Amino acid sequence: MLVFLVFTWLGTSEMAKRFVPSAYPLSYVVKSVAVAALLVALRRHYTKVRWDYWWLGVIVGVIGIFQWVPMQLWLQNHVEFFKPPSPDDVFNPYRDIASPNLRVAFIGVRVVGAVLLVPVMEELFWRDFLWRQILAPNDFKLASVGEWGWAPFLIVPAGFAFVHGNWWLTSVVWALMIGGLLVYTKSLGACIIAHAVTNLLLAAYVLRTQDWAFW
Repeated sequence: MLVFLVFTWLGTSEMAKRFVPSAYPLSYVVKSVAVAALLVALRRHYTKVRWDYWWLGVIVGVIGIFQWVPMQLWLQNHVEFFKPPSPDDVFNPYRDIASPNLRVAFIGVRVVGAVLLVPVMEELFWRDFLWRQILAPNDFKLASVGEWGWAPFLIVPAGFAFVHGNWWLTSVVWALMIGGLLVYTKSLGACIIAHAVTNLLLAAYVLRTQDWAFW
């Protein structure tokens, strides 16, 4: 998670963009490869993922996109604080990547990263490690996957929102929904599926509307 966040910062910081115009796509590709490699290399250390209630994960993921996009659009249109960056300040692969082949390759990596990589990484961190760490600070393994507690149910969405920038309020609501899914199913797999479905549908929305602020 830390590697992912560091490369995200490197790709979006003004200093990086000043010296490396292609910082964002380059950092996204590098962090995707690095995080995927770490997930594979350290796979034996992670909690074994159960895929019970995967179908409920699909349903929650679909509900998630109907919560995420309309809520964020409403906030952007009605609350000054949530106004997105201007289109000129948002990375647009059709404008900022001259080569059609590189553009297609980047969009492919971006979609695969959002659908296959991010859900696994984030759910292992937010809904597995951090959730259980809050319940059992001395050893997170003493807490069960999906064990109920007000503290993780509220703190995890707050942390999740902190790393989602302008989408923080929208992401709080989404994370509370996924937290409820976790507690009900005790299944990390269901949460990963929900996350992947929401991200897939969000990618489809962005590519269809070219509203790149959502990426």
